[in-house]
Amino acid sequence: MTLACSEASFDWQGPQIDLFQRRERIMEDNIMKSLPDYLPKGSTLVIVGCNPSLTAARTGFYYSGRGNQFWSLLHDSGLVPERLECSEGGRITEFGIGLTDLVKRPTKGSNGLSNREFAKGRDVLNEKLKTISRPRAIVFNGKIVYEQFTGRKCDYGLQKERLHGAIVYVLPSTSTRCARTSYGQKLHHFLTVFQLWQIKEEGEK
Repeated sequence: MTLACSEASFDWQGPQIDLFQRRERIMEDNIMKSLPDYLPKGSTLVIVGCNPSLTAARTGFYYSGRGNQFWSLLHDSGLVPERLECSEGGRITEFGIGLTDLVKRPTKGSNGLSNREFAKGRDVLNEKLKTISRPRAIVFNGKIVYEQFTGRKCDYGLQKERLHGAIVYVLPSTSTRCARTSYGQKLHHFLTVFQLWQIKEEGEK
């Protein structure tokens, strides 16, 4: 009886596993669409993420993953005067800010990307940035984004190098996976970006 029960259990689980695997593949196919770039020619601040999460690709909204602090930090730092929901992400261009990613293929995490994808993304991002008239600041959301873009290690904060004439700043990732950095610490960096952005604006007047 024990053997029969075991065999019955095996027969029952097989189709269930196959169904689960098929469902996973269907989900991946459905969410492999990427996010659009929000990069008007007149953007004065450009924020570059690593690549869309599966949640962002599924919803069609930047930084829509559970607990992602991007939109709150954007408002609390003064970079945008209104508290935007992720579903209103396209409105960010109203405030002179552009959004894009280094790699456009959605994955569960950045470790799902290959070196070849990062290399291609580097070239594509450079071409995109060339289309912007006079960016004042280019901000990378997370160390890995800037390190993969430049091929070298970095610290958080203002970088020595400029990119297409703009100052470059590296933020701690706004993802909750970056748990070692508190909201207050992340806000400090966003506030610094806001101040640098404003100083550059005053200098151009």
